Amino acid sequence: MRFCNLLLTAALIVLISYSCKEKGGKYISQGEIHYNIEYIGHSGSLSKDLLPRNLVISFKDNKILFEILAPIGNSGIINLVNPEMKLYDTYVSVFGARYYYAGKPGELHPGFESMVGMELNKTSKTSVICGYNCNNVEITFPADRSKIYNVWYTNEIKVKNSNLSTPFSEIDGVLMSFFFFMGKSELRFEAETVYKKDLPDKSFERRPKFKIVSKENMDKIISDLVNL
Repeated sequence: MRFCNLLLTAALIVLISYSCKEKGGKYISQGEIHYNIEYIGHSGSLSKDLLPRNLVISFKDNKILFEILAPIGNSGIINLVNPEMKLYDTYVSVFGARYYYAGKPGELHPGFESMVGMELNKTSKTSVICGYNCNNVEITFPADRSKIYNVWYTNEIKVKNSNLSTPFSEIDGVLMSFFFFMGKSELRFEAETVYKKDLPDKSFERRPKFKIVSKENMDKIISDLVNL
């Protein structure tokens, strides 16, 4: 029995080590983080199999690119933050239609109305995700302050203001496990792999051939896309 328990423990350790890879090394200043997306309580008509399954965050110093892309239809959401070029853009592709909203410094990206009123409480809890030491923040919302959501972040990746223009702008560190409420959907993100990668500055420039829309229209487009 003891031998079986040891085998089970070893198998779990191997499984965990392969489920989350740190391939970039600590304190890197440019690269990619790949996250798995889990949809909680999704009630849309579209099958979860057709919804985006991964988030990729590309970073280079203080330049950040969030990309959530669906497996079919060339649909998805991109958030771009490039303070050097004063770009705080949101891009959405929906079955061939392409829209963008040009935000302002300090402005929240569209799509996060459901996150308004949240409170953050830093705790002393720690964890290790993808080989990075992480700290914890507990999140609550006005509707039910007794319900706690956990966010984990690390200071071992060198990105400045990594959460600028997101609901977590108060957190000074790279998010490794977190969530978003978008419309009626809850999306949870868990880091799977961190890569060190040289990225061209062009990756953080404004995308061409997108139609500019108002923030109100972009909010609706994102809500419709996520809650299909």
